[in-house]
Amino acid sequence: MTDRQLALEAVSKAQQILEEYLEPRPHDNEHLLNRLVEVLARPDLIVAVDRLQHGSDW
Repeated sequence: MTDRQLALEAVSKAQQILEEYLEPRPHDNEHLLNRLVEVLARPDLIVAVDRLQHGSDW
């Protein structure tokens, strides 16, 4: 998977979590936040985004 694909997948998953948060019903906000952190704080994603920001897509 390329860095770009990895980043797009993470953004898509994060959007799904945010959509769930925005639904008009009670939520376990801590659980949703933990899921969001799991998606966005993955070491491979952090490295991929850093490479994309510096102009290389491995």
